[in-house]
Amino acid sequence: MPDLPAPSSTGVRIAGDRYQWLIAWQGCVTAVRDAALRVPNPVVAVGVEVDGVGNVDDVVLYREEPPHTYMQVKYAADSSSPVNEEYLLKPSDQGGPSILRKVAQAWQQLAGDGTPVDLALLSNRSPDAGDPLISLRDSRTQLLAPKAAQQGPRSKKGQARSRWAAGIGLSEDRLLDLLKVLRFDLARDVMHLHEHLQMLMFAAGLRFDEEAMHAGADWVARRVADGQRRLSLADVREAIRSLRLEAGTSRAVLSVATLKPDPMAEDADYTVDWADRFGGASPYVKRRPLAPATWAQLQADIEAAPFRMPPGTTSIAVTGSLRLAPAFVVGAAFRMVTGVDLAVAQRGQVWSSAAGYDAVLAPEVDEHALGLGPELAVAIAVAIDPTEDVLDFLREQRVPVSRLLVLRPPGGAKDNSVPDAATASALAVGIRDLLRRACRAHPAIHLFQAGPMGLALLLGNRWNRLRPTTVYEDVNAQQVYEKAFVVDA
Repeated sequence: MPDLPAPSSTGVRIAGDRYQWLIAWQGCVTAVRDAALRVPNPVVAVGVEVDGVGNVDDVVLYREEPPHTYMQVKYAADSSSPVNEEYLLKPSDQGGPSILRKVAQAWQQLAGDGTPVDLALLSNRSPDAGDPLISLRDSRTQLLAPKAAQQGPRSKKGQARSRWAAGIGLSEDRLLDLLKVLRFDLARDVMHLHEHLQMLMFAAGLRFDEEAMHAGADWVARRVADGQRRLSLADVREAIRSLRLEAGTSRAVLSVATLKPDPMAEDADYTVDWADRFGGASPYVKRRPLAPATWAQLQADIEAAPFRMPPGTTSIAVTGSLRLAPAFVVGAAFRMVTGVDLAVAQRGQVWSSAAGYDAVLAPEVDEHALGLGPELAVAIAVAIDPTEDVLDFLREQRVPVSRLLVLRPPGGAKDNSVPDAATASALAVGIRDLLRRACRAHPAIHLFQAGPMGLALLLGNRWNRLRPTTVYEDVNAQQVYEKAFVVDA
């Protein structure tokens, strides 16, 4: 990519405005999903550049009951200035109050009568890991409290507390009260925001392509230009209708991340965050749990999901990043017999376990005799053909199987052989039905997969009336595969 010129001041301002409109549209989508799922204390309206709330007016999420969320949105064109004491306490370019003093003044105004508030400084700037207080930020809550209150006045923390308190005109006790409600929602770069917003739209039953996302942000911008400061739920629903953004129903969210952090984790009803427990420097090489973490622990965390979702949940959006074996286990944890519809975003589409299809798609079958024992090996060859690797593994590891069945979609294995949800569902049913007959003479199944993650999810979802199944993961090692999970069927 060629070097880009430095953005002009006008360009930075436009980019900052765009960033704010996307944040506001995210609040609108949250309101729609909250209403559909009947969550406690839902977001009922979104304010943009609201009057009378001080300097936390950029985006406001109004809930049915306080605390409402008041956001100060700060966009930066580059990463030259992280969020730290200097950034927070520096007077404005015109010599006015600093960012933190403005936030403190707004907090005193909003919470002066005892009304609970939720404040957020939201920015694409990164936190300064060397700052005595900002470095204490809890990534789960985004708060500096309670760690900011620890240690005495002579410690680095204590000296920083004193400077912060003096810089915003509060006592240290009042500063600590502020830090209990002020979230530092940082490092939310534009790509992260796009990914999060698109997945939130997916979970809300909306179109979630880039065009749809920007259509929502454009609608917010037009409303603000027209002087509308409060966007009601009815306004948002009308915008969704007029923009033709409807695509389905709102869903509860199950976040499973093994390769990289999931932006939707904060919105999930249940989260399995294993990104730091898989070995590898990047998502492309993360393939197995890093000791002492084990596949069995991951399976236990995934299989706990049905008991952690809201009561009565019947539709679930699966978000995050996971390879084929974990995706299969997620599907198996919510098998179709439970009445739960699972959906995943696959290639910009919604692949749902409830997707209709015209006819079952029977796979093509190759059989390889092995004579190593009484069990059955199965290789799903959809994106590529893994036959040689699987055969080598079975022979080298002396897996006790009598034969290997290689199942392909009609037309053979290729990366676009399953183009949509209907085809995926029809193929998953065809594979299951074939294996129900094929496994009758075998006490167990050994499963290897090479295909889209969405197909692995839908296949696990339909994996019933079969045999206990050992699921293998491609770990890209000398022996290629590793036993990951054992699933009852």
